Amino acid sequence: MVKLTPDYAERVYAGVLGKVIGVYLGRPFEGWSYERIQQQLGDIEYYVHDKLNVPLIVTDDDIAGTFTFIRALEDHATNPDITPKEIGESWLNYLIKGRSVLWWGGLGQSTEHTAYLRLAGGIDAPMSGSMEMNGQVVAEQIGAQIFIDGWAMVAPGDPDQAVKFATAAARVSHDGEAVNGAVVLAAMEAMAFVETDIQKLIDIGLSYIPKDSVIARMIADLRAWYAVEKDWRATREMLAASYGYDKYGGNCHMVPNHGLIIHALLHGEGDFSETLKIVNTCGWDTDCNSGNVGCLMGILVGLDGIDASVARGIDWRGPIADRLYCPTSDGDRCISDCVREASHIINMGHTLAGEPSYRPKQGAQFHFSFPGSVQGFQVQSGEAELSNLAGGALHISGKAGARVGTPVFAPSKEVADYFEKAHYKLMASPRIFPGQHVFASVSAPGANLYIAYYGEDDEVIYVDFEGAAADATDFALQVPSVPGPIFEIGVRLSADVTLALDHVGWQGNPDVTFERPKHKGLMWRRAWVDAVDQLVGWSEMFRLVQNEGLGMISQGTREWTDYSVSADVTPHLVSRAGVAARVQGLTRFYALMVTREQKVQLIKCVHDESVLAEADFKWSLGETLDMTLRVVGGELVGEVNGATVLTAQDSDLDTGAVGLVVADGRSATHKVRVANAG
Repeated sequence: MVKLTPDYAERVYAGVLGKVIGVYLGRPFEGWSYERIQQQLGDIEYYVHDKLNVPLIVTDDDIAGTFTFIRALEDHATNPDITPKEIGESWLNYLIKGRSVLWWGGLGQSTEHTAYLRLAGGIDAPMSGSMEMNGQVVAEQIGAQIFIDGWAMVAPGDPDQAVKFATAAARVSHDGEAVNGAVVLAAMEAMAFVETDIQKLIDIGLSYIPKDSVIARMIADLRAWYAVEKDWRATREMLAASYGYDKYGGNCHMVPNHGLIIHALLHGEGDFSETLKIVNTCGWDTDCNSGNVGCLMGILVGLDGIDASVARGIDWRGPIADRLYCPTSDGDRCISDCVREASHIINMGHTLAGEPSYRPKQGAQFHFSFPGSVQGFQVQSGEAELSNLAGGALHISGKAGARVGTPVFAPSKEVADYFEKAHYKLMASPRIFPGQHVFASVSAPGANLYIAYYGEDDEVIYVDFEGAAADATDFALQVPSVPGPIFEIGVRLSADVTLALDHVGWQGNPDVTFERPKHKGLMWRRAWVDAVDQLVGWSEMFRLVQNEGLGMISQGTREWTDYSVSADVTPHLVSRAGVAARVQGLTRFYALMVTREQKVQLIKCVHDESVLAEADFKWSLGETLDMTLRVVGGELVGEVNGATVLTAQDSDLDTGAVGLVVADGRSATHKVRVANAG
């Protein structure tokens, strides 16, 4: 059984933070050669996004894949013996074809897209990623390594378990040397919780792969070169000459890039900033390599090691403010932060170790427990300064009227517009909704809670919570009804004050109606995660078009438990259509659907679909049906046109968002209503 270290939680956070820092550092010049980097940027000693006129906080497969695929462990009861097949099931649950996480470069061109097509075609992992199915070149690209960090961080000090997880995860899409590289890295990261010597970590990683493998031979050469030559530029040339891109096929092979990771770790000699500088300046797949190095080094040196560079004028954490994006079919998890993602990993580690769950401050979503953590909180307007040096609370010193907040949906229309055109889309659901209850605490009077939402023309509208006394320090307030998606929560200072924000959280089920606004705003629509072939609006709020199979749009969070979802559903040319509840992705949900065979069904999908209840039901194409699915505990009740048509009992899914579903055709909806039923 996994045994946790005393500083496990903080070291996981440091690993997640290091991963994100590394990816954001290397992303703007991904794929550049060493020579081009030297000519245009010089040594990469700090973020260079501004020099290349791109955002710092971006959607990226390295971040999204890492913190998405590890959810397979949560979804399969944190099973230490999880199989490649089960991890492959989670790919199909979270990936929206052509839109989320992966480079959708085509069959035989993108390794992950190729594996996805195999999975979607009914070929289970590990065959989906095998050389037998896809050929050696495709199977040995870099992806097995870039998504591996979470599988190591749930197994601190236990390389056997980390390697077992890493092998299962890697074989969904990869084979051969790609798996060897992933295994070495996973073992090193797991042991970095308890071992600080880089050479010993490399020895441990090597012990899990064949001695005659290319990865093992290359690492031996790198160590031999490093023993006699301490100039990393000289040994980089040796690596390029012996194991460079010209020696291996495909777009981004594992071997050269794994070599750069080992090379940087050796020459970086335990210094976080120096190691990142080397791996990024060397070029090739910079965001992938830098992300892996950042994670391993974050675990190894901890928060103090990351922050040590501040004395040299390098602030890795400030510009990021913990922010990251994970766009998948589970829209609630898109707008995220390093503490949130670390907490999920920490909880999986706790479960594997037989320890109680990690739930600081009554489960508050923003709890600032780690030194330096701000969870996306920044000064949004006015004058204020923020700090959290020791961890535990966000310290705010500012002038009256200042707003200090964090995004809970796309943080601006401009950001949303930018990512509509980007390679990796920003598909997100808001995290807070009318009817829910917000709780918060500050150390002294002088602040009140606020939310910001998008109006009908996407204008930003601020709403200060009512009902709190002027001298309040503890808040328990209901989110008011607002007509557009809430995108920010925070505190507004009501006086010149210095105080500590201890936590902000929310709970409960929503009371909200979704309708198309009268004006031309788009953010209401972007609040729905779109997993259908076409989503268009004519006279209706939505027309959902799915050419083949089942499609869905969804909105909401996994914090919703007991509620009813109601919608007018007008099926046109369809095989099935209806409403969904407790949606946790594309293959985890309950649904009430009418079928072309004149049936009404209560469906459960937990990777595989089953019919919980069924009855005859006469309806016609083009007929509008008022459909309601109510979920309370393990009870499911389906209503059509005000009459109960089906009931069932099932408890496999206890939380999740709402959705509209359609199969093999088109349906239309004007309004969706979600009401608390708890």
